[in-house]
Amino acid sequence: MDPGKERFGLTWPGKADLMRTIQQPSVGTLRPMRGESVDFDATQNMIIEGDNLEVLKLLQKSYHGKVKLIYIDPPYNTGNEFIYPDNFREGLQDYLRYSGQVDGDGLRLSTNSESDGRYHSNWLNMMYPRLFLARNLLRDDGAIFVSVDDSEVHNLRALMNEIFGEECFVGQIVRATGTTTGQDAGGFGKSFDYIIGYARDTDFELGGIPLDEGDEQRFSGVDDKGNYGVLQLRKTGNADRREDRPTMYYGIAAPDGAVVYPIGPGGYQSRWRFGPDRYAEYEGSGFIEWKQVDRNGTQVWSPYVKFYLEGRTKRPSPLWNDIDGNKKATIEVKSLLGERIFDNPKPTELVRRLLQISQVNSPSDLVLDFFAGSGTTGDAVLRMNAIDSNRRFILVQLPEPTAGPYPTIAAITRERVRRAGKAIVAERAGKLDLDGRADLDLGFRAYKLTTSNFKPWDGDPARFSADGQQQGLFAPVARQLEMAADNVLPGRSADDLLAEVLLRSGFELTAPVERLTLAGAAVFSVAEGSLLVCLERALTIEAIEAMAARDPAQIVCLETGFGGNDALKVNAVQAIKARGVELRVV
Repeated sequence: MDPGKERFGLTWPGKADLMRTIQQPSVGTLRPMRGESVDFDATQNMIIEGDNLEVLKLLQKSYHGKVKLIYIDPPYNTGNEFIYPDNFREGLQDYLRYSGQVDGDGLRLSTNSESDGRYHSNWLNMMYPRLFLARNLLRDDGAIFVSVDDSEVHNLRALMNEIFGEECFVGQIVRATGTTTGQDAGGFGKSFDYIIGYARDTDFELGGIPLDEGDEQRFSGVDDKGNYGVLQLRKTGNADRREDRPTMYYGIAAPDGAVVYPIGPGGYQSRWRFGPDRYAEYEGSGFIEWKQVDRNGTQVWSPYVKFYLEGRTKRPSPLWNDIDGNKKATIEVKSLLGERIFDNPKPTELVRRLLQISQVNSPSDLVLDFFAGSGTTGDAVLRMNAIDSNRRFILVQLPEPTAGPYPTIAAITRERVRRAGKAIVAERAGKLDLDGRADLDLGFRAYKLTTSNFKPWDGDPARFSADGQQQGLFAPVARQLEMAADNVLPGRSADDLLAEVLLRSGFELTAPVERLTLAGAAVFSVAEGSLLVCLERALTIEAIEAMAARDPAQIVCLETGFGGNDALKVNAVQAIKARGVELRVV
């Protein structure tokens, strides 16, 4: 029997349409919310309010291959939550109606009931495009970890095998939640959930976690290099016999001059952990320690290898029952916000351990959480930064309405991170300058998903007639051309336009920006002059030549700036082209 094109994989209703969803570009932008931000101009952190699918699309160009760690805690699909509006197939317009940014009935939230014939399919249709786009953002040494429970853990593993590759599977962590739930139901209660980890590349290296007090007790020895423990030089466990590694069976001189060989229990010939050349290096560096041990009633010399406490970590176990559970996480949020306003947050200690094992250590390391919830990831990053580095984060959260004192969950996200920063300042009052952490970044730039700042070309005749009726073949075109003379939406600021230009040009939203005046024109110099942006509504050839003289890679101007002056535009193109600079008009 010919199997044809059949192959192993995961399929479900709606999957065939998802690539079209992924490939459909976003027509939105991210609009700065300075009033909701903390230290907007200096911080490298971001909190974005909006549908995460649209946001992930907008981030593709500027953040491709730049994220070190992604952690998400998506809806578990238990039948009680499914926090996305009923129909996102229309993309941005549905989101704008849902969030009240355009007229029309808001889209209601819906649960994903098990009685629905597409119970699992609905969840997979939500997750697939988001994970697909998220993979593009990971660095080659990056990883993603996803929280889930029994409801979808099997499907999530299969889904991530398909997107990331089974060979990039890092592990499946079992996390104790601290309290057993479901006591009033039949069957087993629930006292743990899972975290599924995948790497961007097979070369990903999982880092260790800090030692606890019990581990440190093993380092009881002290010398001029610090505290140390010892390990038998003789290999133990598997492959410990002479025939396994013949070159590692050799004699070495004990302190009394006797020649010692690696002999296992019962008298069989064993082997050392390394060969004679490496032994000589270790002995010369003081890493070998001899002890007298009892062997069949006789005191004999036995060699040991020193290993030091400083900088040492241990391999993480896949069972995480030694960190705070959900109850402690709820207390964390309540301590910052003053009351219980968010159900089932994750503890900051969980995210901090993920940061550790993913080796997110340097200021260039970027962390992304596009199901940000109460802001646990942002809180955890700030607390880790207070200890050593300045990791960066991007949080994305849908503005799901709430019944409490905050209008949306996105507002809770911002307020928690804002207060976490203030709490760190209070805890460390007077200490920042003493330990070299005066440059600690505790801020964030807030953005909001909305329509593009630029009017789109629309060929619908009725939409542009004076009375809503079609007025003839050429009237709409004339109206469109007239509109194109000033294609910026009313009420949009220079900050708004700059953010969209940065995204379109492939620059990070937190790229350094300097404000210049060149030949009387206001100009934004981005990334030390790599990009020059002029948003003047009346350009001059002198201003264009002054920008070109700085030899940027790109210059971006408004179409409006040329005022329909074709001669000015041609001269501008020639002046810039002569210097090998790219001119883009928006």
